[in-house]
Amino acid sequence: MRSPVIRRAGGRAGRRSTVVEIVRRHLGVGLAALLLSSAAFGTSGPFAKALIAAGWSPGAVVLVRIAGAALLLLPVTLWGARGDLAALAREAPLAAGYGCLAVAAAQLGYFQAIEHLEVGVALLIEYLGIVLVVLWVWLVTRRRPHRLTLLGVLLAMAGLVLVLDIAGASPPDPVGVAWALLAATGLAGHYVLAVRETTLAPMSFAALGLTAGGAVLAVLGLTGVIPMHAGASRVVLAGVDAPAWAALAELVVVAAVLAYVLGVLGARHLGSTLASFVGLTEVLFAVLAAWVVLGELPGRWQLLGGVVILGGIVAVRLGERASAAPPAPGEVDFDVRSPVA
Repeated sequence: MRSPVIRRAGGRAGRRSTVVEIVRRHLGVGLAALLLSSAAFGTSGPFAKALIAAGWSPGAVVLVRIAGAALLLLPVTLWGARGDLAALAREAPLAAGYGCLAVAAAQLGYFQAIEHLEVGVALLIEYLGIVLVVLWVWLVTRRRPHRLTLLGVLLAMAGLVLVLDIAGASPPDPVGVAWALLAATGLAGHYVLAVRETTLAPMSFAALGLTAGGAVLAVLGLTGVIPMHAGASRVVLAGVDAPAWAALAELVVVAAVLAYVLGVLGARHLGSTLASFVGLTEVLFAVLAAWVVLGELPGRWQLLGGVVILGGIVAVRLGERASAAPPAPGEVDFDVRSPVA
């Protein structure tokens, strides 16, 4: 017969083994969900560019994606909040601001940019929005960023010079660069607004933001500020003729709704810190998707610049966490992910 001491030791070992298995399972599920989320987000540019090449205006493609995602998410949000619709009303102003800047401006800028630039180049420029946030917080709080953060900013700017390849044989279209910088501003707005106090769940806040962003784009289209028109009913995807509705459905269901739901699931399993770094793989998936869908691949200097930019972003995030000072009003959380990145 086993002694009580042996039984207790065996019980503790069994419990430790169970805990380890649970942790591993959570990490595995979380990592898989986040990688799938990044891959789904990364497909938005290539599929949108295929539609633009078929004559669709970037504004129309953005409107379909945002409005379609809102139509799928908003009913679920309203059903979940049916006992407290007043909470949705209270958060409407913040969601409206988020929808205008972080949803409409970011997506419109990105899709307009890929009409003139390669998908990977446009997305890398958009990611510089994190650098804009660092500069904004420095200006507002008067607090000098951590040295690692400043190093990250310098790396990101150096990477931008390589990505733009100004001295190359075919420098990027300045119009596309301007639109990509608008997208970067929208991404910066996402990080700034996402830290505001809200009682809404992430999915509910995203649904309201998507609805507001879609409404803004619809008004801009109806008033003629942004050209909006449908193109051909067929598009070319990976060299194969396909219906345009299939590309539009991919943008709504896969690149928006599924991508965000998987992102939320993954963040809950891994935690926001690790999730924020795994999210950087979106750029790699976007470049891969652009190569498969469009046959588009950046040059070697642009790829090197992309690596430098991503290294800079990692340094910025590490620098923000390495700061020993308590958070100041106006500071942001780089772990929050945009629902329509």
